[in-house]
Amino acid sequence: MQEQRPSAPQAKAWIEAIHPYVPGKAKAADGRKLVKLSANENPLGCSKEALSELSRAHDPATYPDPDATALREAISEVHGLAAELIVCGTGSDELLNLAAQAYAGPGDEVLFSRHSFSVYEIAARRGGAKPVEAPDRDFGADVDALLDHVSERTRVVFLANPNNPTGSYLPPTEVSRLREGLPPDVLLVLDQAYAEYVDPAEAEAGLALAGKHDNVLVTRTFSKIYGLAAERIGWATGSAEIVTNLNRIRGPFNVTSSGQAAAKAAVRDQAFVEATREHNRKERERFVSMIERLGNHGLRPLPSAANFVMILFEGRLTAKAAHDGIAEAGFAVRHFSGGGLENALRITIGRADDMDVIADVLRRMAEDA
Repeated sequence: MQEQRPSAPQAKAWIEAIHPYVPGKAKAADGRKLVKLSANENPLGCSKEALSELSRAHDPATYPDPDATALREAISEVHGLAAELIVCGTGSDELLNLAAQAYAGPGDEVLFSRHSFSVYEIAARRGGAKPVEAPDRDFGADVDALLDHVSERTRVVFLANPNNPTGSYLPPTEVSRLREGLPPDVLLVLDQAYAEYVDPAEAEAGLALAGKHDNVLVTRTFSKIYGLAAERIGWATGSAEIVTNLNRIRGPFNVTSSGQAAAKAAVRDQAFVEATREHNRKERERFVSMIERLGNHGLRPLPSAANFVMILFEGRLTAKAAHDGIAEAGFAVRHFSGGGLENALRITIGRADDMDVIADVLRRMAEDA
């Protein structure tokens, strides 16, 4: 007897298991527009040179350069990389998904740390692989725990460094130790979306690691320190074989003409990057200092190497109440409803006045709780 076919197309089981990515909000529950400190965007915007490129006319009827040639050459010049070992994507998100798709599938495992970027689980499931979560160490990646969870089915390991959403950071020696402990056929994807916020020499160590070994892919983005989140531009570097494989499956015209031009100007304006890094360092330290004074009320800021701070609420004031109070004051910050971060808020470092207001709101609420 012939088996009856479904009455409608059926998604693969692993697709149905995906929980869509939830972005940071910009409006209050009542629809009010808020100052958006929920998505780790650059409060200083983008460089004048990049903005100038965005204002230029680009022929909308003509496809963009499919290879992003000029942009890859600019990245090559700034970072000392071979242009042919660079691949560009629709944000680094596309490249993270491509890495999982190229190297893992049904029956394979994709490994990452607890409290790391939610896109990793989506990337794993998208290709039918099993996502595996290793325990964290005080909300950061634990190299030993990751290595302990490597199995014969592990094909890809994701490591965000600095980590989103917690801000934790592993020094280059620990990243190298992780790579050394992996089997040679396991791809280490070093997600450096926030690399420009750390010491440049340490950030470049990740790129050097990808240049020395055949099983390392480093991803970067123009969405954070470069302030081009709306244009969706990312890039990655690794061995010739890895880059070739990503090029095989990426979208053929995945980065717009305006995005390529703006990113090319942005990467060459390293003075803007340095100014943004210094602004972030100063305001992050000042904000953390204000929150640390509320430690006796149960507020604990986690150490952060990125452009945001995660605050744990371990006293009478809850993260949900603090989130709502901050929204009432006119600011959107990120509250995670699950995954063990229910009692935490991730707050993007904004301008000085923004951070003063938020710190004052938290102080008043903590004292009144």
